[in-house]
Amino acid sequence: MVDHRLQRGGGEGVNEPVTVVLAGARGHGHWHLANLRRLTAAGLVRLVGVCELTPLAEEELAGLGTPEQSPDLPALLERTGAEVAIVCTPIHTHAELGLAAAARGVHLLLEKPPTPSLAAFRQLTDGIQRAGTACQIGFQSLGSGAIEHIRQLVRDGVVGRVTGLGAAGAWVRDEAYWGRAPWGGLRRLDGRDVVDGVLTNPLAHAVATALRIAGADRAEDLAAIDLELYRVNAIDADDTSCARLRTADGTELVTAVTLCAERPGEPYVVVHGEAGRITFWYKEDRVRLERPGRDPVVTEHPRTDLLANLVAHLRDGAELLVPPERTGGFMRLVEAVRTAPDPVALSPAHWHEERTAAGVRRVLRGIDRLTAEGAERLALYSELGAPWAAASGPRRRT
Repeated sequence: MVDHRLQRGGGEGVNEPVTVVLAGARGHGHWHLANLRRLTAAGLVRLVGVCELTPLAEEELAGLGTPEQSPDLPALLERTGAEVAIVCTPIHTHAELGLAAAARGVHLLLEKPPTPSLAAFRQLTDGIQRAGTACQIGFQSLGSGAIEHIRQLVRDGVVGRVTGLGAAGAWVRDEAYWGRAPWGGLRRLDGRDVVDGVLTNPLAHAVATALRIAGADRAEDLAAIDLELYRVNAIDADDTSCARLRTADGTELVTAVTLCAERPGEPYVVVHGEAGRITFWYKEDRVRLERPGRDPVVTEHPRTDLLANLVAHLRDGAELLVPPERTGGFMRLVEAVRTAPDPVALSPAHWHEERTAAGVRRVLRGIDRLTAEGAERLALYSELGAPWAAASGPRRRT
């Protein structure tokens, strides 16, 4: 492992807060601002810059001092001397801004998905390696202590031989979500890949978490990918999709997800074994172990914040939880989605509009059951007999 520890000289300065610039402070960036407040109060970080097209108001920076603001990230990094950059900008800007940070010796916390293509991912990782900087990818669920707990249960044979892993996610998104930004719901924008679909962005954690549990999160760990991409909303990308990933050792992982749920639920990963099953609700860090003839065992687990882990890596040499190479398997899926035919637009005969306090959304009838069955039976929508999926069938990308 490369030693990225900060060179600050001796004395008390070694444990001074790590200086941070946040690029992209609105939208999901609000989450990062809240997290920065928490870590600032703990003495771990100090926000020295915010990169946004429109500067943040004073109240938006409450508890974070008066960081310099600029729409120019490279110039901001140079003026502030920041040690870490958090990049939470549109997907198609990740590689460019990540490389700009690395070229200036700045360590990186990069939001998921890392990039919209495998070529851009390799360009980014090559640049980071040349620069000798650290990079953490923002799959927050991979900081959960539940993952190692589950892997230990499997190693101990608690559920017998693993027969496969399933993942399911049934969320809702209204029309306003797709209009949140010029790139929302697009596969490409002005000739640049975006790939803002359900598998690769909103419910990307489902795939990434399953891959980590299976020990198949590197690019070389996957042998084949089957995809079914659909859309209900008036967008270019997929909002209802499923994927079967086959690992090099023959394990199957099936993910079934939607943003057109009848009733939203917590996404989860399930490990199927010959002698039981393990279900992991990854947003809640909650695990349920089920075995025939025994009462279920439910446990809750702590989570390590990824920025805090990056700080520990830079200060003390702690191992990074989500370095880029541990997302190579997920990037294989991103590339499969990017190069697949455009998602199949489903007929209005299969969905209806629903008005809520949050706005208008489209609901795909029966999808909640289908996502659960996909994870349970390790089957794609077409294999489950979904009337809108039967004609299209799986598209394989290896």
